[in-house]
Amino acid sequence: MMLEIVFLIPFVTGAAAFFLPAAIGRYLLVLTGAAHLLFSVFVWSGNPAPLLPEYFAVTPEGLLSLLVISLLFFLISIYTIGYLKASDIQRETVFIGSMLLFLSTMTMVTLSDHIMVMWIAIEATTLASAPLIYTHRSAASLEATWKYVLICSVGIAMALLGSVLITVAMDVGKVDAPVSFSGLTEVARRLDPSWLKAGFVFILVGYGTKMGLAPMHTWLPDAHSEAPSPASALLSGVLLNCAYLGIFKTSKIMHAAGLSGFSGPILTIFGLISIMAAATFILKQTEYKRMLAYSSIENMGIIAFGTGIGGLGAYGAMICLIHHSLIKSSLFLTSGNILLGFGSRLIAQTGNLAQRMPRTFVAFFGGFAGISGFPPFGIFIGELMIIIAAFRTGNPVYAGLFIFSLCVIFAGFANNVMKISFDTSDAAIRIEESANLVWPQYALLATSLVLCFWMPDPLYQTIVHAVTPIGGGF
Repeated sequence: MMLEIVFLIPFVTGAAAFFLPAAIGRYLLVLTGAAHLLFSVFVWSGNPAPLLPEYFAVTPEGLLSLLVISLLFFLISIYTIGYLKASDIQRETVFIGSMLLFLSTMTMVTLSDHIMVMWIAIEATTLASAPLIYTHRSAASLEATWKYVLICSVGIAMALLGSVLITVAMDVGKVDAPVSFSGLTEVARRLDPSWLKAGFVFILVGYGTKMGLAPMHTWLPDAHSEAPSPASALLSGVLLNCAYLGIFKTSKIMHAAGLSGFSGPILTIFGLISIMAAATFILKQTEYKRMLAYSSIENMGIIAFGTGIGGLGAYGAMICLIHHSLIKSSLFLTSGNILLGFGSRLIAQTGNLAQRMPRTFVAFFGGFAGISGFPPFGIFIGELMIIIAAFRTGNPVYAGLFIFSLCVIFAGFANNVMKISFDTSDAAIRIEESANLVWPQYALLATSLVLCFWMPDPLYQTIVHAVTPIGGGF
């Protein structure tokens, strides 16, 4: 089997979904998700050869992201069937087709090795996901879509400039090598350091815009709150990881070139700014989906902070990446149930979720505990590793700001969760909690819990192999 088939399958089915009846498209969504998961596991175990090895390759960090994408999309697709039946989404065929094309482009990101193919794939995720944000066709969703496309496109243009500057570093250093991440990592010591530093800064700002790092994060709260919940789960749980992948691969080149002293502190500062920005905005949120969006900004900041700190922090960042994807996707799906049940995104117009939608409440409160870093959830383990690494590397001030910001975010998050869960409410609940509207969230949370107590050795080795080139590990 050629490697490229993993992203070609959802591309073909996605194109077909635009022309098929919506009823068929729903099941095509699930079948494609199941096939994608099966092929992703085969890639993990069989390591198939790419048809175009100069453009695509299996890397540890890409493989890790691929497995997360595939599992999440399969469970989200099951939830989507129930969500579509209970909601009034217009142009359902466009929604389903865009979901599948979105899966195809994100998969392409995880398998891209050529620096320009990576850029093309990340830009393609913007184009594929924009129709998902505009699904409800309201003035607010139109504004969110344009903000998403324009801001991310400006960011992607800066990432393109950064990629070009890295090729200039090759020319100045008189290096003849493939313009791929793996090839550039091998010859990194011979690249011109000045141009390489400039390239890294532009790539960090460019892909950081798509990742949701502050202060380039302004598109994210609007897009996540306006998109239907299955799309929000993909945007937060998966898309942000794809943008991080571009930054991570560039960081590997910087480490191989001996420039980690330049790239690490910049990542650390951007990560800390993102966490502090999330702490500032999350306290006064009046909409629960925007609250979850700012929580995503926080977690992307945590991942960037841990990557920049290095050592045990880089390993902790990967742990946070996996568990954030699982838990935040669960929370956004659960927010879809709350929206269907109460008919409003405003926290003030919800309440008494524990009694009125008990199965949704269990998933919502479990997701809150997990994303807040309660033990034994993996976010707690990852954050603890990052804090230890910050002290080990002589950054107690950064560690103190990190801990303080997490406490502020927890206070704001907990206040709103308590209101939604236990405040009195007389609003009529509009839906029944059918099985496919709740068990995908349970499966995501259960997966996160299982990985805290038992991690398969191949998965552990994949994480270790991913972070070792940037100085990560125990």
